[in-house]
Amino acid sequence: MALRLLAALIALGLLHWQPRLAHWRNDGGFRRWVAQLSDTAGAGRVTLALLLPLLLCALVMWLLRHSPLSDLLELLFVLAVLLFCFGPHAFEADLEAILHAPDGATRETAAQALSEDGEHVPWRAIELGEATVYAALRRRFGVLFWFFLLGPLGALLYRLTRALAHDDALRLDTEARGIARQFANALDWIPAQLMVFTLALVGHWDAVIGAWRRWQQQALPNSWLNEGPGFLGAAARADIQVDIEGGEGYAEERSDALLELRRLRGTLLRALLAWLSVVALIVIGGWLH
Repeated sequence: MALRLLAALIALGLLHWQPRLAHWRNDGGFRRWVAQLSDTAGAGRVTLALLLPLLLCALVMWLLRHSPLSDLLELLFVLAVLLFCFGPHAFEADLEAILHAPDGATRETAAQALSEDGEHVPWRAIELGEATVYAALRRRFGVLFWFFLLGPLGALLYRLTRALAHDDALRLDTEARGIARQFANALDWIPAQLMVFTLALVGHWDAVIGAWRRWQQQALPNSWLNEGPGFLGAAARADIQVDIEGGEGYAEERSDALLELRRLRGTLLRALLAWLSVVALIVIGGWLH
C-alpha cells in the first residue's frame, strides 16, 4: 500500500506540473487486440478484450518483483500504468482551460471536454458542476479507488472497461457495448458512493445526503447498472444549489457558472486530500502494527 500511495502522489504531482502527460495513451496494441476479436460478440468479447492486457500487466509485475532493483522498477512501472489510466485528458488541465478561457463562447467550448459520451454541457452552474463531478469520478477518484484496492491491475481494469463502454472508435457489437457499460457502471458504484460521502463531509452535508437518500428512494432497483451512478449527480446538484441559494454576494454572482466551478474545484481538491489522508493513515497504521 505504501508503494501505491507513493506512486499516486508522484503521478498527481507530475500531472499538476505537466498536464500533457495524461494525453500519453499509447493504447494502439489494445485497440488492435479488440479489433482482432471481431469474430466474437457479447460477454465473451468483453472478457477476452480485458483478459489479455490484465494478464500481461500481472506478468510484468511478477517479473519485476523477481528482478534486481525490484522496488524501483516496480514503482516506475506502477507509475506508468497510473499515468496511463488517468488519461486520456488531464482533469485539472481541462478545468484550467475553462477557467482561463478569454470569453464565454470559448469557455463553453472548453467545457465539452468534461463530457464522456459527447453530450453537450450547458454553460449553467448546476449542469457544469454535475459534469465536473462525473469527470472527477472517471478520471481521478474511480482510478484511485481501484488502484489502491487492487494495484495497477485494478486501475487498468477500470480504465480499459471505460474505454470499451464509451469509446466509439472501438467498434463493438451492441451486446458487447451494453455489457461493457454495465460493467463500467458497476465499477463506478463504490467510488461514487464514497464520493457522495466525501462531498458531504467537505461541502453541505444535509443537502448532499438528503439528495442521495431521495434518489435511492425514487430510483428503480439497480437502475444505476444501466444508467450510471445517478445518485452522484443528484448529490452534486444539491450541493451546488445550496451554494447558489445561500452564497455570499449578489444573486447573479451566486449563479455564475465560473464562480461555482472555482468553488467546486476547491471542494474536489479537499475530497482528494481526504482520500489520500485515509490511505496514508492505513499505511502508517500498518507500519505501527
